[in-house]
Amino acid sequence: MLSITRSPFYVSALFLSCLSTSFVVHANPQEFDQCVVQLKDKAKQAGISQQTIDTSVANLKFVPRVIELDQQQPEFTTTFGDYFGKRVTDWRVQKGRQLLQEHRELLNDLTKQYGVPGQYIVSFWGLETNYGSYKGKMPVLDSLATLACNPRRATYFTNELIQALKLKEKYQFSDEKMVGSWAGAMGHTQFMPTNYAKYAVDGNGDGKADLWDSTEDALTSAANFLQQLGWKANERWGREVILPKDYDFTYLGSKNKQPLTKWAELQVTQANGQPLSTPDMQAALYLPSGHAGPAFLGYSNFDVIMRWNRSEFYAIAVGNLADRINGAAPLTQTPPKHQRLSRKQVKQLQVALNDKGFDVGKPDGVLGRNSIAGLQDYQRSQGLTADGFPDEATFKSLGVKY
Repeated sequence: MLSITRSPFYVSALFLSCLSTSFVVHANPQEFDQCVVQLKDKAKQAGISQQTIDTSVANLKFVPRVIELDQQQPEFTTTFGDYFGKRVTDWRVQKGRQLLQEHRELLNDLTKQYGVPGQYIVSFWGLETNYGSYKGKMPVLDSLATLACNPRRATYFTNELIQALKLKEKYQFSDEKMVGSWAGAMGHTQFMPTNYAKYAVDGNGDGKADLWDSTEDALTSAANFLQQLGWKANERWGREVILPKDYDFTYLGSKNKQPLTKWAELQVTQANGQPLSTPDMQAALYLPSGHAGPAFLGYSNFDVIMRWNRSEFYAIAVGNLADRINGAAPLTQTPPKHQRLSRKQVKQLQVALNDKGFDVGKPDGVLGRNSIAGLQDYQRSQGLTADGFPDEATFKSLGVKY
């Protein structure tokens, strides 16, 4: 479970806020030993035992591959169609349904205790580690130490390393057991050490919250985390909807939530054409593939999913996979196949928008909220569909190669 930020049209491997360093750190193997000396001091100050310092901390290893992965910037964006198609698969739906039944008793208990329906817990499990089939193979302590010794985000990863060492001591985990993602996420549900310490729960009553080897612990921890994030019991995540042909896209994205009664007045319907139900709830409209693709209304629990992973693509995939696991049909509107845009193309688009007086901020090759808002304003000014999506017609209008 990595806390990451992604724009609707740009999905990177990982984005974590750059954090200031509190002490001199190093990013190459030659100076890593000096950094480990500093980490020993930090560990001692944090109350880590001398035995753990003399064994685990003293034997930390620099992992060049971690630095490579951390610094990678994908050249191309990932389209929603590609992202969704690789995650909400027939296999994952069928496997999820099987596991929903297999763990029905536990999941029913979790729903009663935490308010989170079982299909959502299973969906997160499927998206994070393919139901536990791939939990990562990188040594967590080495990965975190390598990142802690990189000036870019040293403070953040130093804290995560200290938390991992505390978990090791609390539960007597071996270094060999503590494997995960290159960024240090662990177990069935990919918790970073800080979140592991805060939200992991002993679900099977053996006195240990083990997210690697205990499915009960992992699923219970996921339910606990979602409840703590603000999950609203008895509410959906959102739903696929159909927009009226004359919809003008005034209300679009998380900053433009409207009551369900307003969406009903605008003639937005359920995907099957039936009228929306209109309980006292707010909803935001998401068009991850533009007006030519599926449309979604996201409710309060959509925002909760976004707190687990700051990606609209991810939140839609989790919600839809949960629906499918619970017996729903596939999307009514299949995501179209769009061309993958390079960061260079997006940057050129931003430059062109700025040049025409539609301020989108400093061109950076990432379509964030400001860029989408500026793109919408430009599209309206040109009589184009103002969905904020960088389609071929918009590129052509701006004189930028698509």
